Amino acid sequence: MSELNEQGNILLRLLADGEFHSGEKIGQLLSVSRTSVNNYIKGLQGIGLDIYKVPGRGYQSATVINLLNEQKIRQYCGYENIKVEQIVDSTNQILLDQIPNLENGQTCIAEYQLAGRGRRGRTWVSPFASHLYFSFYWRFDSGIDKVSGLSLLAGIAAVNALGKMGIEGVSLKWPNDLYYQGKKLAGILIELNAQATATCHCVIGIGINIKMPPEQAKLIDQPWADLNTLMPAGVDRNLLSATLIKELQHLLPRYEKSGLTPYLSRWFELDCFLDKQVNLLIADTTSTGICRGVNAHGALLLEMDGQVKEFIGGEISLRLAN
Repeated sequence: MSELNEQGNILLRLLADGEFHSGEKIGQLLSVSRTSVNNYIKGLQGIGLDIYKVPGRGYQSATVINLLNEQKIRQYCGYENIKVEQIVDSTNQILLDQIPNLENGQTCIAEYQLAGRGRRGRTWVSPFASHLYFSFYWRFDSGIDKVSGLSLLAGIAAVNALGKMGIEGVSLKWPNDLYYQGKKLAGILIELNAQATATCHCVIGIGINIKMPPEQAKLIDQPWADLNTLMPAGVDRNLLSATLIKELQHLLPRYEKSGLTPYLSRWFELDCFLDKQVNLLIADTTSTGICRGVNAHGALLLEMDGQVKEFIGGEISLRLAN
């Protein structure tokens, strides 16, 4: 797919205006044959873009594509270490591959992921230019112990950023999901490059549903929500990206110094399962209890038979009990 990445980026920028562009013009721009142009168009259609051909006029995107703009994001947030990509395997992997040559706050955002990852090895559905695929790097010199609550902190940052965009009513589900009225709106994936006592390199991956295409929605096996449903006028992904960057830049230094403790009260405000009966799935075992929030290490607190137990890490899933 590397060839599609390079040529596809040029073709995408050309077709984004929703106007007709002749095959001859595209071929000249890409320095390829008309047959190759047709193959590139098919490649873009294969990632979900609605592009059609009219004889005598050329190729046209069915809608104007509002692409991410690296310069606008930098302008909005005041930080420079931001890279916008069109088509990548994974924004998290882009940053992981550059460790340790990164500075805190390095951000990678893409229009499309060929191999977007979710928690527990799941695939993150990534339709082109429809959602936010966002990864952010931070280094913890004090080691891996500091990062046990990092996904919770990232969730708080994401909810705060959405609130500053005028989007209210978003809640958090331990350990890494944003919910709206019982439906998943966003997910977080923390990936590490670390040893126990050495510097811990962290990549915070955040995927937010912006405008879910109907065909892509069929691939999702759980209730979902998107921001355009909450804000029919639409969401500026450039401004959202910048707001999220600023929020992470604001919260992470304090988290690095004091851990999750300063943010516990905020988590309790946002916890959508707090004081509700839940099922905790660990491997093939299901435990039922009452969610009592989290502790300073980011562990889930579950009350069972009058005792509160801590759960953290591993292959754990939390579900509302029926």
